[in-house]
Amino acid sequence: MGRPAASIGWAPNCPYNKAERRIPVKRNTLVITAVLFILAVFAWAGWANWELRRQAGERRLALVAQGELAPDAAGEAQYLSPLKGKPAPEFALEDLSGKKVSLASYKGKAVLINFWATWCGPCKIETPWLIELRNQYAAQGFEVLGVSTDDIDRVDPQKLSDEKKEIAQFVEQMHIPYPVLIDGDSLSKPYGGLDAMPTSFFVDRNGTVVAAQMGLTSKDDIEANIKKALGD
Repeated sequence: MGRPAASIGWAPNCPYNKAERRIPVKRNTLVITAVLFILAVFAWAGWANWELRRQAGERRLALVAQGELAPDAAGEAQYLSPLKGKPAPEFALEDLSGKKVSLASYKGKAVLINFWATWCGPCKIETPWLIELRNQYAAQGFEVLGVSTDDIDRVDPQKLSDEKKEIAQFVEQMHIPYPVLIDGDSLSKPYGGLDAMPTSFFVDRNGTVVAAQMGLTSKDDIEANIKKALGD
C-alpha cells in the first residue's frame, strides 16, 4: 500500500514539468540568435558603407591630374600644372605654433604658395629671393605661404616635437618673415603631385592659379609670376 502512494507524489518524472522547463530555454535561444543576427547585419552594413566611401575617395584621387615637366618653345623644361587657370585647392594647415592657417584667410591678396623642405638644397638658394620679393611687394597686397613638406609624425609626440624644432631652426636661420606651415605632403594630391622641391603656385586676388614653377628657376622668373598674381 505504501509504494503506490510514493509513486503518485514523485513530481520530477512528470512529463508536464519537463515540457514546462524546456519552453523558456528555447525562447532564450531564439532571442539570443535574433540579437546576434541583427548585430551581424549592422556590422556588415557599416563595413559596406566604409568600403564604398573608401572606393569613392580613391576614384576621386585617381581623377586628379598630375603636373609634369615639358620642353617649351626654346627647348627648356617648363612645369605644366593642371591647376593653372583654376581655383587653388583650399587648405588649412598648422603653423609651428599649432595655429590653423587657411588659404581662404588670404582672399583678396596675391599669394605665392611655396612648397619646400629643410633637406632641399635649392630651397636654401631660393628662400632669400622669396624674402626679398615678399618684402618688396607686401604693400601691394602680396604674401608668401611657406609650406614645409618635411615628414610629420602625428603618432609620436616626441618625434613631432623634434621635427617641428628642425623646421623652426631652418626658419630662424633663413630669417623667414612670412607664415610657415607644416604637413605639406597632405596637399600633394590636390596640388598635382609634389615630386620635386621647391614647387610654387602663384595665386591671384580671386584665388586662381596664374602660374606654377617646379625646381629652382630664377629670381626674375619668380618676380614675373608675382606680378601676374598681382595683376600688373
